[in-house]
Amino acid sequence: MELRIITPEKVVRREDVCRIVAEASDGVFGILPRHMDHVTQLVAGVLVYETDEGAEHFVGVNAGTLVKTGPTVMVAVRAAIEGDDLAHLRDRVEAEFRRHTEEERKARSALARLEAHMVRRFRELQGVDQ
Repeated sequence: MELRIITPEKVVRREDVCRIVAEASDGVFGILPRHMDHVTQLVAGVLVYETDEGAEHFVGVNAGTLVKTGPTVMVAVRAAIEGDDLAHLRDRVEAEFRRHTEEERKARSALARLEAHMVRRFRELQGVDQ
């Protein structure tokens, strides 16, 4: 089956694989080529896949969606980090995803301040018109 891992910025991995292990909110699950089609929400964690040659690879993924249709498994995530050393990958994933979370928190905070400022300005303008 073909595995495609994509983020908003790029296609991270496109490879023929014989096994995939990922994590959803209800636990870890595996996919083999003849499994039925389905859609699953992934949680942040490590996705494991085995190539047709028998090599096992690891990809740290942020929350996303896994869709299996026929011989294709598409994994769409906010961020993905590849690595073959699981211990090192775990450290990289924690640091990178923590940075992403902090950037998102700052962006949400800036947006909230902007919205509050707009509301104040609208109220001021309504007061002038009355």
